[in-house]
Amino acid sequence: MSEEPVIRITEPAPFVRLVTMNRPGALNALSGELLGALAQALDGWRHDEAVRAVVLTGGERAFAAGADIKEFPLQTPATQILEERAALFDAIGRFPKPLIAAVNGYALGGGCEVAMACDIIIAGETARFGQPEVNLGIIPGAGGTQRLPRTVGKSLAMLMCLAAEPIDAKRALSAGLVAEVTPKELTVERALAIAKAIVARPPLAVRVAKDLILRSYDTPLDAGLKLERRSNAALFGTEDKQEGVAAFIEKRPGNFKGR
Repeated sequence: MSEEPVIRITEPAPFVRLVTMNRPGALNALSGELLGALAQALDGWRHDEAVRAVVLTGGERAFAAGADIKEFPLQTPATQILEERAALFDAIGRFPKPLIAAVNGYALGGGCEVAMACDIIIAGETARFGQPEVNLGIIPGAGGTQRLPRTVGKSLAMLMCLAAEPIDAKRALSAGLVAEVTPKELTVERALAIAKAIVARPPLAVRVAKDLILRSYDTPLDAGLKLERRSNAALFGTEDKQEGVAAFIEKRPGNFKGR
């Protein structure tokens, strides 16, 4: 019998891909193989016009419970520097199209960092987010000390990273880490509904809006506002803008081509 794939990919709607991490016995621990398969899939969709949004999920018990600790004994400072694991995480954070995390159960360590690298997080009521790396004598190495405080603030980030205390879905919502909390059986359904809404919008406008929001983290406000105005002006020259205006006036759905 062939070995189960570490990720499963389906097309639940036109222009939408659903990626399910598939290591249930290891609570979707982020092995090099799993991260590599995920990065390869996302890289393949960067310029694929048939893919406009991606939903990433795990299982009921865990989105991803962290790194695969069984791989740690063979790792050294040199392997940490030379291996491509950081590049694999970067492939997630730099994916140019909307990426939505549907999180049930544990999102710990690297699992929390993968979720934070996505654009929108929808959490089931059972979701728990944490950065417990300090228990192993290390620190978060894929964004936990950088993305987390930018999202939830210094104090809560310190609690999660220094004391290794996880937070539940309700607290993650109040802290701004997640966009919505749903019943666990509706988490993926809600994430897919958002993806379907996104792909019905003009692809160029969606892509530019995502890029500018991400740039806002390290762009001074005055410079960001100038970039926003220039980007908006450029979109006025697109076919999608013409179609969007016509569809609004004619009270019909738009037929957007990404041009």
